[in-house]
Amino acid sequence: MVHHGTDGKRPLFERESELAAVEEALSELCALARDGSEPVDRSRGALIAFAGRAGLGKTSLLAETRRRAAAKGCTVALARGGDQEQRVAFHVARQLVQPLLAPVPDAELRKVLGSWYAIVGPALGLCAPPDDAPPDPQGLRDGLDWMLTHLAVQRAPLVVVIDDAHWADAESLSWLSAFAPRAESLPLLLVVAYRPEELPVHAEEFRDLPGRAGQRPIGLEPLSAGAVARLVRDTLGTRADDAFCRECWAVTAGNPFEAVELTAKVHDRGLTPDESGARLLRDLAAAVKGSGLVARMERLGTSTVRFAWACAVLGTSICPSLAAAVAGIGERETADCADRLRRARVLTGGVDTLEFVHPLIATAVYRAIPAGVRVALHGQAAWAVINAGLGASAAARHLLEVHPDGDTWVVRQLRSAARETVRAGAPDAARRYLARALREPPPWEDRAAVLYELGCASLLTEPATTVNHLRAALEEPITDPALRQGIVYRLSQVLAHSDRLGEASDTLAREIRVTTEPRVRMRMQAEQFMWDAFRADEPDSPARSRRLARLADRLPGRDLTERYIIGLRAWDATLRAEPAATAVRHAERALVGGLGWAEEDRGFEVPVLVALTFLYADRPGRAEQLFAAGIADFESQGWRGAHLSFGYTLLAYIRYRRGRLAEAEDFVRAGLRIAERVGSGTPAHWYAVGILIEILLARGRVAEATRTAHEYGFGAPFPAAVVFPDAQAVHGELLLARGLTKDAAAELAAAGRRLDPRGMRNPAWCPWQLHLALAEADDAPERALATAHEAVRRARRYATPSAVGQALRITAEVAPGSERGKLLEESVSHLERSPAAYELACALVALGAELRRAGRPKDAADPLYRGLEAAVQCGADGLVERARDELSAAGLRPRLLHGTETDALTTRERTAAALTVRGEPAARIAEELRTDEPAVVRLLCAVYRKVGTDHSGLAAALEPHDPR
Repeated sequence: MVHHGTDGKRPLFERESELAAVEEALSELCALARDGSEPVDRSRGALIAFAGRAGLGKTSLLAETRRRAAAKGCTVALARGGDQEQRVAFHVARQLVQPLLAPVPDAELRKVLGSWYAIVGPALGLCAPPDDAPPDPQGLRDGLDWMLTHLAVQRAPLVVVIDDAHWADAESLSWLSAFAPRAESLPLLLVVAYRPEELPVHAEEFRDLPGRAGQRPIGLEPLSAGAVARLVRDTLGTRADDAFCRECWAVTAGNPFEAVELTAKVHDRGLTPDESGARLLRDLAAAVKGSGLVARMERLGTSTVRFAWACAVLGTSICPSLAAAVAGIGERETADCADRLRRARVLTGGVDTLEFVHPLIATAVYRAIPAGVRVALHGQAAWAVINAGLGASAAARHLLEVHPDGDTWVVRQLRSAARETVRAGAPDAARRYLARALREPPPWEDRAAVLYELGCASLLTEPATTVNHLRAALEEPITDPALRQGIVYRLSQVLAHSDRLGEASDTLAREIRVTTEPRVRMRMQAEQFMWDAFRADEPDSPARSRRLARLADRLPGRDLTERYIIGLRAWDATLRAEPAATAVRHAERALVGGLGWAEEDRGFEVPVLVALTFLYADRPGRAEQLFAAGIADFESQGWRGAHLSFGYTLLAYIRYRRGRLAEAEDFVRAGLRIAERVGSGTPAHWYAVGILIEILLARGRVAEATRTAHEYGFGAPFPAAVVFPDAQAVHGELLLARGLTKDAAAELAAAGRRLDPRGMRNPAWCPWQLHLALAEADDAPERALATAHEAVRRARRYATPSAVGQALRITAEVAPGSERGKLLEESVSHLERSPAAYELACALVALGAELRRAGRPKDAADPLYRGLEAAVQCGADGLVERARDELSAAGLRPRLLHGTETDALTTRERTAAALTVRGEPAARIAEELRTDEPAVVRLLCAVYRKVGTDHSGLAAALEPHDPR
């Protein structure tokens, strides 16, 4: 029996190094848990992976690990993959967590899990799935990460053991593969065992998981002849001679499971373990596995065989009464069959739960079931599971094995299971159930609904497949108008999110023509207006704008549809550079009555556009409030994929336009990390990379911006959807920053030819004209000046201080020398009344530089000092250096606020100060500072201890600590 090593009856032979690794990891884990300390050069937790073919003793090693962990007072969580449960979503995750959290009362569990309760609870079987929108897969994975991290901390030391990981369900395995490297930073020991040759594609990460001290998974080898001899004599005694033992090793090839089973058969038969008995070993070994095992089991009787078949169909953790229902035998007969199978070393377990002695036996029994009988047993298992009250989800895996027969009960159960599964966060499993329901097939009147549900289940993972399913649904006869409308809304949404905005608009246009209900038609018009607003190839944008304005101006905003239309009107006014007051008035109207970001059957696009309307209208605080509320909505719904990426990315854009560049960079990198988890080439990627490039350029890091563009393929062809900021214009700005003026001019002119005919003429949204003027200044100065003046005219029409100020500043760069000073003074005047701190810093430094060049160094001092201060506070390192150079050229010494004679802090120096506060070695700090002057280090350290990580007030706090 393979488990002997766990109960003291039999040791584990030739596994000393593996057990030593386990013992070392457990000892370190428990020692850290006792004293709460963390060694400087050693991780807290560990990951150990055992890889080996079937029967090499992985389960025995894990059982011994559990025994030792329990003896040391560890919390132990166990899960085992099963050949029959591979398609049951979160089967392994539930095994791990349910024993720890299921006994916790629901009220306490809600308190423990907090906002994650409704997200991870359904996946782990801790609560019923909610009726609202399901979490996206990434949000659920984040919740599972949080939950296991919480358990590791609260139940420390925690040992998580996963056996037969190659048979774990895809949802659990992909999560654990990603989470496993975190084990080393937690009070957690993760021990995994799997068969490498059977590891599925979605778990390939397991092959590369580093174990302790950077090792690869520990590979298990067959036992040597000497180890098999010790194993045989441990069971049969010292009378087993060398020839017998060597033959045992030869016929089992050193496989521990087969060797244990073989010696047990020798003992049961009473064979003499000598050379004469050795001749019978090959026949006995054949009976241990494969056809020999089946033949041996058949001698136990028909009912016993059928009961074993039922157990194999049910999988792991078998309920005897359920197996009896599947086998069609009575209670007394069930007990007799179970006893016979225990004695035959096929099953183990007690009255309540049975399991196969080894997965090899379970596999052999299942494969021995005649094909027709196996199908019938799965069908009977589905009925038995439903009758036992275990639900459609538990029955669905059996229904997948039943032949299609037009059974409406099967269709009903599969659809029910799909609804439960998709709300629990496993859309792939739901898709399998619905695809099988289609093959049943369903009644003709239900076919469109099944196709619609199948399309919804595929939405996040296979958008192209979703389009096919939804279009097929529209071709079916549909008697329910609400169903048809739902299909149209979903189809247009997935087309738009697949960068097929024209098809999305056309789909809605066709349906609008045949829809007779006024409110439904208005909803479809709102959806069409929205997707057209994002189309880069819209054929007649001005006409759409006029229709939108006429409709929105007469709507009071009674429901969400009307508020969406009003919100789209606000955004259209922003793009067209109508006065900002007009755009804001419509945006405020759209918000009256609420504009939710996480509505299940609505996109989040319109709430985002309304928030951005406030941003461009110089009300970033209002925009940030809306984004904070929207991000909270996303997180509460478990939407931590593309939705959250957009939220963080555009919040970064708000910070960028406010001049808080370091914070903006942190946010956009967080958004980009989420976008990378969602998948490359998505709209979320374009937004994040474009904004990151703009931030890097503002910070003076042109080389890094160039590398970023190359790494993410930021260039032509650009997406068909409009993105913010415009990707082509940002690319032109990058080319300009690199000094490639001709290429930049061509790119920016192309952006203008695309945007101008659509009426998108607001330089606050896309300042392509201003950058084009800079690119053309050397080769075509008159054209450059005319282009810049046109941008100023448009900015004045929009009438926000930041738009006008930026346009005037850049116009000054291409204007004749006599006009520059006046333009820059007016620019500063406007920007001082705006929230655009970075633009103000640029204008101040430009004004100071112009005054210096005009021979007025004293007049240049104030704008240059103020520009330096503003650039430091913004984190614009390139602008800081330029201001310092201008001050030096003017014969002025760089300073910080209030005339304090010390260098302004750069980002590098702020980093060094933060390292100081954390207690990093002086050599590291000096390396960051590139100085060995103790006074500077002491100054920075003192300031950071006073103001912490909040950089507001940093300059004022510096003054009293200045050692000079």
